[in-house]
Amino acid sequence: MASGADSDQLLVEANGYTRTLILNRPKQLNALSSAMIKELLRCFTTYEKDDGVKLLIMKGKGRAFCSGGDVTECIQSIHNEGWKWVADDFFRNQYLLYYKVATCIKPQVSLLTGIVMGGGAGISLHGSFRVATDKTVFAMPETALGLFPDAGASYFLSRLPGFYGEYVALVGARLDGAEMLMCGLATHFVQSNKLLSLEESLKNVDTSNTLAVCRIIDQFSEQPSLKENSSLNRLEIINKCFSNRTVEEIISTLEQVASNLADEWVAVTIQSLKKASPTSLKISLRSIREGRTQTVEECLRREYRMLCHVVRSDFSRDFFEGCRAILVDKDQNPKWMPPRLDQVHDEAVEQYFSRIDDPQWEDLNLPTRRSYRRNIESSL
Repeated sequence: MASGADSDQLLVEANGYTRTLILNRPKQLNALSSAMIKELLRCFTTYEKDDGVKLLIMKGKGRAFCSGGDVTECIQSIHNEGWKWVADDFFRNQYLLYYKVATCIKPQVSLLTGIVMGGGAGISLHGSFRVATDKTVFAMPETALGLFPDAGASYFLSRLPGFYGEYVALVGARLDGAEMLMCGLATHFVQSNKLLSLEESLKNVDTSNTLAVCRIIDQFSEQPSLKENSSLNRLEIINKCFSNRTVEEIISTLEQVASNLADEWVAVTIQSLKKASPTSLKISLRSIREGRTQTVEECLRREYRMLCHVVRSDFSRDFFEGCRAILVDKDQNPKWMPPRLDQVHDEAVEQYFSRIDDPQWEDLNLPTRRSYRRNIESSL
C-alpha cells in the first residue's frame, strides 16, 4: 500500500483468489486523489501477473462508489505546479488506469452503490461486470463544470442505444440503476440488500472464467422496471433531437417539441443545456461522435489531449470558472466565456482535438495490450 497519510485511501482485502479494492475517502465521496490513482494502477499491474489472484472486486466506502477525480486537488496542483505537471502526474496516470481496467485479463466486478460519476465511471464501466443497485446514481456532469465527459466516456456513451449517449453527455443526466442496466452501462442489477451476500459468494471464486463469475452474479440479479418518468421512455424524442449535427440544432428541435408537448422533462432538458458551458457542449458533442468509430485506446488518447487543452486554457477558462461557481464559491452562477454557442466557432472546437504545440508535451502513450472485451462480456 501507499505510505504515510495516503495509506488508507485504498484498502485491499484478500480472500482466497479474490482481491477486494475499497475506495476509502467517504467524506470526499471517494473522489480519486493522485495517491489513490497510483495505488489502483499498482494493484491492477501486480494482480494481473499474480497467479494467486483470479478476480478483482471494486467498491466504495460510504454513500458513493466514486464521485470522480478530485477536482479540487487538480485545480490546486495546476495553480501550484502548472498544467504540464498535472497532465503528466495526475491525468496520465488516470488514463493509464482506465486503459488497464479496460484491458485487464482478469475479471473485475464493480459494485456500483451510490454515486458513480466522472472518473468513477472510468474505473468501473470499462471493466467486465458492472453491478448497479436500487441506490445507484450515475451521471457525467462535466458540461456544467466547464469540462467534457472524459474517462473514456466517448467510448462507452457513444455505444448506447440511438443517440442516448449524446443526451447523457450534453445534459449531464442522472440515471438510476435500472436505467444503467436498460441502456447497457451496467451488466447486472442487484438489490442493495443482497450485495453483501453477492460479495461473499464472489470471495469464494477460484477461477478467472468470466462465465463462471457471471453465473454467480446472475443468482442475485433481477430485471428492474423503469420509472414512468425515465428518460429511456423518451428515446423517440431523444433520437429526434440529439441526432442533429450541432448543439444549436439540438436545442432548436427540443424547443419545437416543447411548443407542441407539455412535458416537464423536455423543459428541464432545455434548461440544462442552456446553463452548461457553450464550449463544453460543442467539444463534448464532437467527442461522442468521434468515439463511435474509435477503439477505447483511441478514445482515451484523444480525451487526454482534449483534457490537456482544457487545463492549458487555450481557448476558454470555463473549467476554472465552473469549479469556482460550483465547488468553491458555490454561487451556482458561472460566467462562461464565450457566453453563447454562436461565439464558439468551429476553429476553436478544432483546437481541442489537435496536438498541443509544446516541445515538452507528449501524447498519451498506451502500451499495446490484448483486445478490448467489454462488448463481448456485456452480452453474457
